[in-house]
Amino acid sequence: MATPCSSSRLRYLIHLAHDNVDFRLPEIKALLALRGKPFHPCENFNEQSPFWCLEGLSEDDVRSVMARSVCAKSAFELWGHGQTDGNLRSSLLNYPPQSMSPFLHKDSTYRINVYTFNKTLQFQDRIKKIDALDYLPFEGTVSLKTPQHIFCLLEDYGTDPNNIPEHPNYIYFGRWIADGQRELIRTHSVKNRHFIGNTSMEAGLSLIMTNHAKVKENDLIFDPFVGTGSLLVACSHFGAYVCGTDIDYNTIHGKGRSSRKNQKWRGPDENIRANLRQYGTEKMFVDVMVSDASKPVWRNAALFDAIITDPPYGIRESTRKTGSYKENTKLPDCTYVESHVPVSQAYHLSDIFTDLLNFSAHHLVLGGRLVYWLPIYRPEYCDEMVPVHPCLQIISNCEQTLSSQTSRRLITMEKVKEPEESDIIAHLSDPHFSAYQGHNAFREKYFSGLNKRCGKEDTKYFNKN
Repeated sequence: MATPCSSSRLRYLIHLAHDNVDFRLPEIKALLALRGKPFHPCENFNEQSPFWCLEGLSEDDVRSVMARSVCAKSAFELWGHGQTDGNLRSSLLNYPPQSMSPFLHKDSTYRINVYTFNKTLQFQDRIKKIDALDYLPFEGTVSLKTPQHIFCLLEDYGTDPNNIPEHPNYIYFGRWIADGQRELIRTHSVKNRHFIGNTSMEAGLSLIMTNHAKVKENDLIFDPFVGTGSLLVACSHFGAYVCGTDIDYNTIHGKGRSSRKNQKWRGPDENIRANLRQYGTEKMFVDVMVSDASKPVWRNAALFDAIITDPPYGIRESTRKTGSYKENTKLPDCTYVESHVPVSQAYHLSDIFTDLLNFSAHHLVLGGRLVYWLPIYRPEYCDEMVPVHPCLQIISNCEQTLSSQTSRRLITMEKVKEPEESDIIAHLSDPHFSAYQGHNAFREKYFSGLNKRCGKEDTKYFNKN
């Protein structure tokens, strides 16, 4: 019978959270790439499963991934596995004794945990499962509070909460190595953030974007639609230097109405600085200026290691850019006086993405990544709608559903070549690189779907009453 890990080579088991499922594989691949390691799953790999078996890694590789991942819960050195208790026993007894002995000797202390996915076991049932492992040569002392080594029995009962089998579909046993960084989602929650805006990105997705971008210590990261800096907070947590621009003068300079009751606004840039200061990363802050992606202020700046952003969709924040329809207008120099309100004009979504990709192609280091959100009207979506550029390669395309009609896709691109004159010509003339104009109607389609849903709910209400 085929098993996910049938060879005698060292394998590691990753236990993943079952939220943001579409984002898990790109995150783990990106974090392994930071170590220079490819993603090598064992046979019969199932991306939707909460348990992934990987090979070709060292324990240091696994610890490095778990020190960053918010999609993974825990990692284990896999000792045995099987579809039944008998299969598990045979697998464990075939595991090399010399690999077990450093953790089972008489001077060691240990604890065995039982984890179940999609099913809750009574305490007595857990004890019975632990007692059934008495064939393992444990010689140490049990310590429930401060064990030197932790071992885990993990049972997979599938992913359907309405159809839970009596017995697990698969069973794993291994030595615990490290936990992921799920706690960061709570500690960095925008509910506890000093300053937020209408579109502040939630902590979990901000951290996922940071990992997709392969942000590392001392990298220089740029967000051209920075807002209150949620993405910068996530990047600075991992030691990157952060900077950004935004057209919203009030947000950057702490003016106008706040997004939270009793929220205090500060002086220029102080909203973002205070958010970074909250997590002890203010020193990583470089600068924030009033500008937009159509007229970037970083023309002669050093190249960025990553560009991470969430452009406005025109729903809760307007899509505007600096400038006017008058001819021979002067570009902004970002030296506005305190009372200045920049002249702005409409900024279509298709133009936003064109400018964003062009800017990234010129201002990313070779191998640097662009990570951004693309709003989508689901009934019309196809992969050809994702903007492309001759210098940027699409790495991943992950969907987050917003409603039955709309979603947004997290697009990760990597710079694979420096721009040449032929690329500029191709980008202007080749239909393959032309911006999809349908993005410009996203706002109308969004509210059209919202009105249809509200209409159906009203109809149900009146029919019921």
